Amino acid sequence: MSEPRPSDRHDASESDETFAEIVDEATQRDPDLAVIEAGSRTLRTASGPVPDDEVPSRPADPEVDKALRAVEQELAGRWGETKLEPSVARIAALMDVLGEPQRAYPSIHITGTNGKTSTARMIEALLGAFDLRTGRYTSPHVQSITERISLDGAPMDPERFIETYQDIKPYVEMVDAQQPYRLSFFEVLTGMAYAAFADAPVDVAVVEVGMGGSWDATNVIDASVAVVTPISLDHTDRLGTTPAEIAGEKAGVIKQDATVILAQQPVDAAQVMLKKAVEVDATVAREGMEFGIVSREIAVGGQLLTLRGLGGEYEEIFLPLYGAHQAHNAAVALSAVEAFFGIGAEQPGSLDHDTIRRAFASVRSPGRLEVVRSSPTVVLDAAHNPAGARATADGLSEAFGFSRLIGVVGASDDKDVRGLLEAFEPIFAEVVITQNSTGRAMNADALAAVAVEVFGGDRVQVEPRLDDALEAAITLAEEENEYAGAGVLVTGSVITVGEARLLLGRH
Repeated sequence: MSEPRPSDRHDASESDETFAEIVDEATQRDPDLAVIEAGSRTLRTASGPVPDDEVPSRPADPEVDKALRAVEQELAGRWGETKLEPSVARIAALMDVLGEPQRAYPSIHITGTNGKTSTARMIEALLGAFDLRTGRYTSPHVQSITERISLDGAPMDPERFIETYQDIKPYVEMVDAQQPYRLSFFEVLTGMAYAAFADAPVDVAVVEVGMGGSWDATNVIDASVAVVTPISLDHTDRLGTTPAEIAGEKAGVIKQDATVILAQQPVDAAQVMLKKAVEVDATVAREGMEFGIVSREIAVGGQLLTLRGLGGEYEEIFLPLYGAHQAHNAAVALSAVEAFFGIGAEQPGSLDHDTIRRAFASVRSPGRLEVVRSSPTVVLDAAHNPAGARATADGLSEAFGFSRLIGVVGASDDKDVRGLLEAFEPIFAEVVITQNSTGRAMNADALAAVAVEVFGGDRVQVEPRLDDALEAAITLAEEENEYAGAGVLVTGSVITVGEARLLLGRH
């Protein structure tokens, strides 16, 4: 039996009054976050208890929370992640005054268009299973800025995050005074990550680029292993308008004598990567040639894999993530870790199979085909470009088999939203168009105008506020008893997914 519709649970006017009261209680807090958290409380009342979650919430200690907000506010006053002056000069200057912390440990550097964060999480889990202390730097975050810097597989705790920022702040200000442009938000976070990893200290850092490769702020490391996940069109205003042009920028992470783990790529992108590898005497392992997927079966809660790595086959690997794209990410992650340990080049044999199985079984990737509610099932996925959307659509269809699927889409203004919507059109019965709370969000009405062209007017509903969009989608999914297998997919942006997670109680 399906749960009662939200509209059946309480009078609409009472809901509005409750929502307003909760917002009023939070007048001293960030106004956008206050609205989101108020909505989360009303939606959680409707959906009941939720399972425990590994993504950090706000600090429980009011003083720590206040201090973290102060750090977030200072970082927000810098150039955001979409405003760039392509150069590593500023981050290199910061590393210099900090004593080159990024050279205190070996690293694995990950670039590509889609799958970077999931692959980084898998690599981290594998290395940790072999008793190595890891540092992981990924972006953007789903809910909390502290997610971006992880130590030993867990997000940095707020106190340590604040302390790290305060430690490097004088050096940041010193570099700011010497450079034509101040360090950006992303550059300061990168400096914090590298300093925190050296201070820990970590045995190995797993680093995801922010954008591109050659001039990305992370590219002051000399990684012994460079990982290139699938390349497709994204950030075309910065990186190029063809896979080959984008690959040219991303190839900048390939360093002298490194090992390159190359996921399946468009032919022109692969050619660029291989040419770069030859220029710097790097060793290349290609998916489908030196490593890959031997077999894949759908399993309860994920999939069962046999992977061929650089050192042989690894059977009966359970991966608790959905979609063929995650199986490909797993093959890439396994080979990257083998390369880090010298398997396949410096030494024969393979890694311990039981350890590999245990590591993969522990992997989580929040916001990537993540189920956050049942009756009806609500799935979150951070797909934000056409290639990612196609992978999500395929994975969702394969793993869930919904009889009726309602989409909730909120995208960023600088994305190929038509291509994104076209990828989802075959699987969405109806779509609710919305927007997240940030300045980067595409206006809901503007996005809806594109959606009407793709879906037709009778399949599009507009709810500018995300909590309203979620309520509307859940109601649509529950609309008719014959659709007992209906579900909701929230997608279009990492930010939209993060805010939906909070609204639905995953925090």
